Amino acid sequence: MEYYRDYSSLLAELFPGRKMQKLTINAGFSCPNRDGTIGRGGCAYCDNRSFSPALPSRGSIAAQIEAGKEFFARKYPRTRYLAYFQSYTNTHGDPGKLISLYNEALSVEGVDGLIIGTRPDCVPDSLLELIASLGSTVIMEYGAESSHNTTLERVNRCHTWEQTVDAVRRSAALGLPVGLHFIMGLPGDTRDMMLETVRRACALPVSSLKFHQLQLIRDTPLAKNPPADLTLFTVDDYLDLCADIVEIVNREAPGIAIERFTSSAPAGLLTAPRWGLKNYQFTNLLRNRLAGRRLS
Repeated sequence: MEYYRDYSSLLAELFPGRKMQKLTINAGFSCPNRDGTIGRGGCAYCDNRSFSPALPSRGSIAAQIEAGKEFFARKYPRTRYLAYFQSYTNTHGDPGKLISLYNEALSVEGVDGLIIGTRPDCVPDSLLELIASLGSTVIMEYGAESSHNTTLERVNRCHTWEQTVDAVRRSAALGLPVGLHFIMGLPGDTRDMMLETVRRACALPVSSLKFHQLQLIRDTPLAKNPPADLTLFTVDDYLDLCADIVEIVNREAPGIAIERFTSSAPAGLLTAPRWGLKNYQFTNLLRNRLAGRRLS
């Protein structure tokens, strides 16, 4: 039984008849919140290593993709690929160079589209128009993190929810599928505020949502000086929150896919919480929780 629209369903709609696999690549970008463009020091919770994959991240874009294809082809020989520009801010740079890198990825045999991870304050109209003219499906993935500006200020995010709304609407108007990423448990965000963020996201023209629990990553400002009002979820409490999230999405925007609910930082970087669960294990627990709600 399907309890919500999952990400594979969205990909099946965007790429009919094909099994798609994301290949994460590092294009060598920086972040405007680190290099002084809008701020320094980065977001209070962020260490890019905590969500970068174990696949090779050196060499040209094409070389990274070929390495990823070799890794997955052993198990999924007929898979087609999405080049996922994930590390740092992948629209932060000279537009000509950006488009050249996107085209390099699309030129690799087997790559049918792109996912571009970025910030909502780094997508001028001129760049979005170029992206929309690439001739392939490009999913824009915006790190929104929260819909509450007081929370965004506290974690030094250096953009607003209004900028997220604007970026989503401009992207969707150009026919670009949009995903939003949120962190549950940031300092200042109460449970009610987190659920309000989900409702606000459901009111936007987005194709997918991605959530994960707040994790304290070693040597980040948030781990060094954790405030009293951040939320480090237990597994049980987070299951309840995610069940509420599913119910909101199903009620208010059932066409939106939910890509995932958790993230698992490398053990050597993670300070707390330590759940000892893989993503698929949490998803199975969540489905059981949702089944229990339907029977009650």
